[in-house]
Amino acid sequence: MSDPASTGPAPQDSGSRREGIRLGKIAGIPVILAYSWFIIAAFTVVVYGPVLQHNNPALGAAAYYVAFAYALLLLISVLVHELAHALTAKIYGWPSEKIVLNLWGGHTQFESFTATPGRSVLVALAGPAANFVLAGAAWLLISTANLAGVADILTNIFFWANLVIGIFNVLPGLPLDGGRLVESAVWKATGSHAKGTIAAGWGGRIIVIALGVWFLALPVLRGDTPDTSNLLITVLVGGFLWMGASASIQQGRLRSRLHLVSAAALAEPAVGLPESATVADVLDLTAGGRNGVVLCAPDGRPSSLVDYAALAAVPAAVAATTPATAVAYALGAGAYVPEWSKGQELIQYLSQLDGHDYAVIDHNGRVTGILRQSTVVTAVTGKAPRENRRPQGQSR
Repeated sequence: MSDPASTGPAPQDSGSRREGIRLGKIAGIPVILAYSWFIIAAFTVVVYGPVLQHNNPALGAAAYYVAFAYALLLLISVLVHELAHALTAKIYGWPSEKIVLNLWGGHTQFESFTATPGRSVLVALAGPAANFVLAGAAWLLISTANLAGVADILTNIFFWANLVIGIFNVLPGLPLDGGRLVESAVWKATGSHAKGTIAAGWGGRIIVIALGVWFLALPVLRGDTPDTSNLLITVLVGGFLWMGASASIQQGRLRSRLHLVSAAALAEPAVGLPESATVADVLDLTAGGRNGVVLCAPDGRPSSLVDYAALAAVPAAVAATTPATAVAYALGAGAYVPEWSKGQELIQYLSQLDGHDYAVIDHNGRVTGILRQSTVVTAVTGKAPRENRRPQGQSR
């Protein structure tokens, strides 16, 4: 029910409010109740309220309150599941950004971390293990205590909910936790994290097909009419799992191309000039070549990039008196990267920057190139961007 993944900086409180209701922190980890959770809560009340009322006529209208209590118990079970992920990850120094409880159960979102096959499995399986512990505790209570009425109903529901959540999540396919076992096994065997993720994603797709056959196809072949609630649940869960599995396969394919992402290899040649330079200085420097020109602030940091189209429009008579900044557009704040940056580290860093062009610098802080966002996207996906996102009037 979680998908440990590297993420950028934690969002601001306003972002959390848009996402849902902030319930507080547990062990320093923010817990957010997504607004979508109320959909599954309402569904639980509408579907299981009448069932409880039919099976327990003495409850009357109170059956719907019991159904809502069932939804709350499911929420608690998912929260414990996600906390198990987060606290286990904390042992290995993987910082948890937040826990989100939503329509599909929930997920734990991590900040940047370096995973290994063994640790990935332990963090993933901690969630189902927590649910098995809760199921065991509920079973012990049912076996030893003389429960009756609503207490007996809810305890049994709690037992079965945690047992099903635990078993379901150890199925061998992403985005389920058991998929991490497949991913790590293939990763360990091949040395490729990407191959492991792709294999686990296909495992998730196979699980969806198996669920469809078991809950939909077989009843129809037997001549039975599928129960409406079971049909709806199967379609929703199957759709969610298929999307998650497909996303995992895509993620694995992208990860397999990360070795192609290198600032030094992808950068266009460029030179640096101080912001005090003139258009004439730029023309002299680029005579006979099409090297890019990056203007640097007084402290040496890259600040803007010369636009060749604007440069060509300056009359030769005023080139010596026109500042180079007049034919340049500003780079985003901090939009420069070391030429040795590569792989996921480079992508994560670029995702935090504004703009679509970045200066590349060497160990001495000297400008050596220009890295285009479109070039990085092409290297990662193998496809050119669908649209040119550069501002009008800016040439390559």
